[in-house]
Amino acid sequence: MRSPSGEPALPEPGGFDSHTHMDIMELPVDGVLAAAKAVGIGRVVNVGCDLPSSRWSVSCAGEYPDVYAAVAIHPNETSALDARRDEVLAEVSSLAESPRVVAIGETGLDYYRDWADPGVQREWFRAHIEIAQRTGKTLMIHDREAHADVLSILADTGPWPPYSVIFHCFSGDAAMAAECAEAGYVMSFAGNVTFKNADALRAAALVAPAELMLAETDAPYLTPVPHRGKPNSPAMTAYTIRCLAELKSLDVSDFCAQLQSTGDRVFAW
Repeated sequence: MRSPSGEPALPEPGGFDSHTHMDIMELPVDGVLAAAKAVGIGRVVNVGCDLPSSRWSVSCAGEYPDVYAAVAIHPNETSALDARRDEVLAEVSSLAESPRVVAIGETGLDYYRDWADPGVQREWFRAHIEIAQRTGKTLMIHDREAHADVLSILADTGPWPPYSVIFHCFSGDAAMAAECAEAGYVMSFAGNVTFKNADALRAAALVAPAELMLAETDAPYLTPVPHRGKPNSPAMTAYTIRCLAELKSLDVSDFCAQLQSTGDRVFAW
């Protein structure tokens, strides 16, 4: 179903944005949340990449009942902070104790950038895993061109209960999606799944079981079609949800209900 403008119709209420960065959107939070609610996106998880953004996320979640937080040090930030590792991780661990924190992330490995030594990244990733396991919070993974090492570390630190690991902005192929599904890992798809050149990513989404899928924006990045090239926001999750539902031949309302059920399991709202 399409609107008179030719754009995909927006999903019915029930969806949410599993990964966003409102702290760098430079827009009033009230307006961002109101725009999201207007298209049926009722909750957001604001994700930290360093201590300031993690603190901001916890504070925002404390102020707004439909905002939840994730806290961590992004892998690209690890080398710069390595001299203060114990101190920084102690604060991440303290922030993680907040009931408004639903995940430890985004943490993981990024071999695309050369901003942090891979060995240092792996040490920080394992430290974040320890925090997630100790606090009982979901692990939210940033994985960019590091699939084999991420999967190896997860296997080494497991077994992981189903729904306790999220691959944020899933970037693997169909074979990796099948491996993640077998392990019970959740795959969160961002707006790039709507891009014309994203056939491999759509193939992965076809393999991923609906019950192990989430939708996100990673706003202000990765704005989905038909607004690619403009700043992203949680409201745009609607387009990604529509794309995934159509791809998997699911009714949008049914898919939103499944997303909500998965969110309940993953985040224990």
